[in-house]
Amino acid sequence: MERLQKILAQAGIASRRKCEELIVAGKVTLNGEVVTELGTKADPTVDEIIVNGRSIAAEKKVYIMFNKPKGVITSASDPEGRKIVGDYLKGVRERVYPVGRLDYDSEGLLILTNDGELANRLTHPRHHVPKTYHVTVEGVPHGTALEKFRQGIQLEDGMTQPAEADYYDIDTEKKQATIRVTIHEGRNRQIRRMFEALSHKVIRLKRISFGELLVGNLKRGLYRHLTKEEIDKLKSSGKA
Repeated sequence: MERLQKILAQAGIASRRKCEELIVAGKVTLNGEVVTELGTKADPTVDEIIVNGRSIAAEKKVYIMFNKPKGVITSASDPEGRKIVGDYLKGVRERVYPVGRLDYDSEGLLILTNDGELANRLTHPRHHVPKTYHVTVEGVPHGTALEKFRQGIQLEDGMTQPAEADYYDIDTEKKQATIRVTIHEGRNRQIRRMFEALSHKVIRLKRISFGELLVGNLKRGLYRHLTKEEIDKLKSSGKA
């Protein structure tokens, strides 16, 4: 028996807090009865739970690592007909959702799961789960510019949290540099905007790790299921 809001969050309905709001608003029924008490417990393998007319059944939790290519949308569908992540998950029967996003022009490690509680933990700013990228930019940022990453950079939606930024590779012939950047938040196009604020255009952006999970030698466009050890590490990553 588990609290109803936890069951809903694990089923991927929404964050636990949003699920609590759904319960209080009378949007959830348990065995045919409307439930509004947050302390209510249920067994998803036995009880009938319905949210906004949708039945919630106990579902096997799935955890997937995908090496997203550039030019792929992380949404469930795209009105412009562009490729979406789901096009690459032909062997996955469960409905899984991306944890956070990688924009159309970015590539690299993307986690997909139907575990809503874990997804919320990994993306909530208060847990400070680190995400690391290799970012190739035009020009070679001065060391003082990289120091600004550690201090925070003022963007139109506010100051960024302190990040880590170090040289990974410098190509003097092409006048480009690849910077290893680690952030603990996930604003829209954040890294691109941070470099734009320093007058350096991003040429390539690849996420290489999420928490302790590394993309490693997984080839672009392929996916694999996470091991139990990897899942446990993700569940304990960041701050409590």
